[in-house]
Amino acid sequence: MTNRIGWIGLGRMGEAMVKRLLKKEHGVSVWNRTAAKAVPLAEYGATVAANKQDLAACEIVFTMVSTTDDLKQVLFGDGGLVTGKAKPKVVVDCSSISQEGSAQIRAQLEAAGVAYLCTPVSGNAKVAKAGKLLMVSSGPKALYDQAEPYLQAMARKVMWVGEGELARIWKIAHNVMFGVVIQNLCEITVLAEKAGIPRHVFLESINDSVLGSMYTRYKTPMLTNLTFDQVTFTPKLLLKDMDLGMAAARTHGVVMPAAAATRESVARMVGRGHDDIDFAVLLLETARDAEMELKPDNVKMSDGLES
Repeated sequence: MTNRIGWIGLGRMGEAMVKRLLKKEHGVSVWNRTAAKAVPLAEYGATVAANKQDLAACEIVFTMVSTTDDLKQVLFGDGGLVTGKAKPKVVVDCSSISQEGSAQIRAQLEAAGVAYLCTPVSGNAKVAKAGKLLMVSSGPKALYDQAEPYLQAMARKVMWVGEGELARIWKIAHNVMFGVVIQNLCEITVLAEKAGIPRHVFLESINDSVLGSMYTRYKTPMLTNLTFDQVTFTPKLLLKDMDLGMAAARTHGVVMPAAAATRESVARMVGRGHDDIDFAVLLLETARDAEMELKPDNVKMSDGLES
């Protein structure tokens, strides 16, 4: 193992990304707030750190957490990564957070002598496991060049989009489209099924049309068989990102009516108590509005992510 890497945050995404690094024979030390999630990675060759500050000796530390406040806590809170005498040289954050929060974090890190690269990703844990993430960075170009070999180990493609927090805007725009597409996909799928087209037949046809994408393909098995317990992304997380998108739209003076309507639909889904379940459960809510009760098709469908 070479190129010692530190990693904070081992949810579904973080765990899959660390496994890709280990598979490429990069040495990784890991820490997670719920320590039990870190322990299984030792079987793959990771070193489990007792506390966050132990990672300060690593060449580069990646973070993958849920919110801006979570990132501030692991970096600057009690026992935070950069609160000890020793500090890492580089922090690369892969979380989905606001542009404003990211700028505050950059200022604090750089004041402490720590370089900072924003690198949000496109893809869920299954995409990460297959090594098919897209990783988009912003910050100093020289820093991106330094981190690029590690990013390449986790992704099918990596990109630098500019200085500062531009990658945060990219991720916000990406996830707004994420929401709008699932909203529309659920609407047209319910329309087709109510008119008489079997759900799996309709989704297969969309996937093979000019409108098909990696996104529509990897959601197809779940939408076909209603396996929403196989969580990739929750309604609450999607609502958080839609809210970030609407806030960015107000800041930059951009009107986004499709996104605004989708945001309200997702908020209603959250209000109805959908919690630890995949956001694609929106299909059931859309069917309910159409006075339909859906049943699983029980058809095996490819998700396009075989590795």
